[in-house]
Amino acid sequence: MRVLLAAGFFLAFSGITMFAANAEGTARVQQRDGAVETYPNVRIRIKDQSMFITSRDGRGTLVISRAACSAIGKLMRCLPYSVVLDQDGGTRPIAMQIGTVWFNPSDEKQTLPLSSAQLPPGGVLLSIRTKAGTYISLNGTADNLKK
Repeated sequence: MRVLLAAGFFLAFSGITMFAANAEGTARVQQRDGAVETYPNVRIRIKDQSMFITSRDGRGTLVISRAACSAIGKLMRCLPYSVVLDQDGGTRPIAMQIGTVWFNPSDEKQTLPLSSAQLPPGGVLLSIRTKAGTYISLNGTADNLKK
């Protein structure tokens, strides 16, 4: 299942207030040639209706600032459409082919539709395929959610 990382999906959570939410997770990037890099302990920040995923060493940040979101049961599913990479002092847009972000804003573990996979409270699951053929995935848990 392909699931994308998105930050703009928090626009859909009008009943949830986020204050500099922080999280940790694991990101995985697979290049078109099959080379894979895994980034443990990435930092996930949610601020100003955007999601920032920063590598542990702080050298790169993936920013998702816009997404179309809908509620599926108690889960939120978002389709991000504005993703940029902030790295080496510059920002460059990521041309996406497809992507999905799942978020569990509830206080209980939730099962993803048509899957046995579950997201814990505050869980984030993301998958993106770029037009260049790179796959980006993330699995983590958001903190500081306040209803």
